[in-house]
Amino acid sequence: MVIDSLHNIDRYISLHPRFSKAFDFIDTTNLHSLEAGEIRIDGEDIRAIIMEEELVSVVESTDGFECHNTFIDIQVCISGHETVGWKSRGSCIAPKAPYSSEEDVLFFEDKPDMYFDLKEGQFAIYFPDDVHAPTIGTGSIKKMVIKVRAQ
Repeated sequence: MVIDSLHNIDRYISLHPRFSKAFDFIDTTNLHSLEAGEIRIDGEDIRAIIMEEELVSVVESTDGFECHNTFIDIQVCISGHETVGWKSRGSCIAPKAPYSSEEDVLFFEDKPDMYFDLKEGQFAIYFPDDVHAPTIGTGSIKKMVIKVRAQ
């Protein structure tokens, strides 16, 4: 997992061959002007999902404590402030159900080992080993999740 400011995003370009296109989209787009919905950046390999939603309680968020096999998530806080729960997938012991390849999601009953805050202008990168529970808090948030094919 990576947590940092958008000002430093280019430092992480070497972590994956597809990050260059994803970061270029972030760098060249007025994020505040984006409307909710999905944008294809590179076909099925890189797509952005823009969300405007109400934040939820810790219990509601951790009910969807998740990780992905096929895609890496780059989650950008456009406006607002969210708390996120995290735990290493290798430490999780209680899957809720088998992995869904159709939805690219595996949910866990486990609870996060730590919580951190993401504020406007910050981002987090969740690799397949990062189990995460985002959108915790009160109020609303506008965020972008860029799905980057891992393989």
